[in-house]
Amino acid sequence: MKRILGIDMGDARIGLALSDELGMLAHPLETVVVKDQRDPAEYIAKIVEREKVEVVVIGMPRNMNGTYGPAAEKTKAFAELLKAKSPCTIKFWDERLTTVAAQKSLHESGRNVKQGRSVIDQVAAQMILQGYLDMQAML
Repeated sequence: MKRILGIDMGDARIGLALSDELGMLAHPLETVVVKDQRDPAEYIAKIVEREKVEVVVIGMPRNMNGTYGPAAEKTKAFAELLKAKSPCTIKFWDERLTTVAAQKSLHESGRNVKQGRSVIDQVAAQMILQGYLDMQAML
């Protein structure tokens, strides 16, 4: 079975998570530091190819009232760039509060914010992807 990649978009960092081969569990993969990449979409497209990813699930930022704001437009634009560089299917997943949940999870595991900064985006991507995987299992 092909894998699924989860993405937590951010202006400074992009968190990535990857499903297991059965499509049941999401695992943190890496954090892409945007300023360190000439073309973050190209970098992620290479990961899609290397890991044989079939579906990319991107967290869609929404306001608490369900509306979309400027961050959602940036996410859609990034999805278009990635789609142009990779033949994968792209899906969006409501990401409200995933970063807050990721911070709480890391805090509960004994990491402080400074220690967790490098993995918080990966954990948020993992939560986005796991939510998607769980929903697929119920269908």
